[in-house]
Order: sequence, then structure tokens, then C-alpha cells
Amino acid sequence: MNKHVEFYLDFASPFAYFASFKIDEMAEKYGYTCEWIPMFLGAAFQKSGGKPFTEVPMKHEYSIMDTERTARFMEVPYQIPDVFPILSINPSRAFYWLQERDGNQVKAKKFAKAVFHAYFAENKNIMAPEVLAEVAKSIGEDPEEMGAGMQSAEIKEKFKVVNDSAIEKGVFGSPFFIVDGEAFWGSDRLWMIKRWMRSGGW
Repeated sequence: MNKHVEFYLDFASPFAYFASFKIDEMAEKYGYTCEWIPMFLGAAFQKSGGKPFTEVPMKHEYSIMDTERTARFMEVPYQIPDVFPILSINPSRAFYWLQERDGNQVKAKKFAKAVFHAYFAENKNIMAPEVLAEVAKSIGEDPEEMGAGMQSAEIKEKFKVVNDSAIEKGVFGSPFFIVDGEAFWGSDRLWMIKRWMRSGGW
């Protein structure tokens, strides 16, 4: 059986940020491959009718508290960014440019983790070209080459196809996981995903 995890994420999601610390380690432990799939959650919201928690007053205050509590529990750097939520199109396209160029996700995942850190630990605007240029340099990439590459017609189309495919598969939130064809929504389902990987499902 092909033991594979699809990890759908939006760089503006704090819960995807938290999941990013765990999912690869879990997959490797149980012999799974893990594919990171950045997407634009706004497109899924248009289809599902969902909204960011910041737009739902009854959820907003709780969710802010919960993300801060989760960060303390996980002992990871975290703060609510000044611009929150934020469009994540530019870093997502840059991710796919790195993936397409290298033919794997090694550098792309390194970039993704650096983007998450820039946004949720350093309060940086990850849509800003100068911030993405800093991230590119931090992982040994040429900012100008990446900047041009992520704006190419091919990468823009790639990102559109990814979003369309995610919606067709029923992805409506971030993080969202598909493990052995089974869907799991939310970083609070990591314990269940771990059990699934260990036992082969139920």
C-alpha cells in the first residue's frame, strides 16, 4: 500500500503553522511520505461558505486565546501578526516554483517553514516582496530568480490547478490532511492521524 499523507495548508493559518512542526516527523516514524500542499483558503471558503475566525465574533476571542495557549503548550515561538489574516498567494507560488525546479519538496518545505516563522514568530508581512526576498536568502536562494519564477504563467496556473483539485477533494480548512484516502481536518486531529498511521486505520 502506498502510505502517503497530503498536508493542505494556508500560510495564514496558525493551526497549519502548529501542524508543520509535527506532521513530517509522524509520517517518517510510521513509514509514510508527506506531501505539503499550500493552497489559498479563501477559494475554499467561497465554495464552502466558511469564514476566517476573525470574522466570526463569537469565535474570535476564543481562537486568539487558543492559538496562544497551543503555542505555549508546544513551546514554539508565536504571536498574532499585525496583518492577520493575510493573503498567502505569493509565498504559495514561490513554494511551487521551488518544487517544480528541484523536482522534490526538500527546499520547498524548508522555504515553507521559514515563511511560517517569518509570519507567526517575527510578525512579517509574507506577501511583501522584500520579506520573501529575505526568506529566499535565508535558505540559500536567489531572491530575483525566485521572484521572477513565482510570477511566471506556469506557476500561476499550477497554483490554480492545486486549489481547484483541493476543493474537488473536499478540502475546506487549514490544516487539512488526507491519509490513505481518509480526510482529517485541524491540527487537533494529529493524535488521531498518528493512531491511524500506527494501526493502518480502523
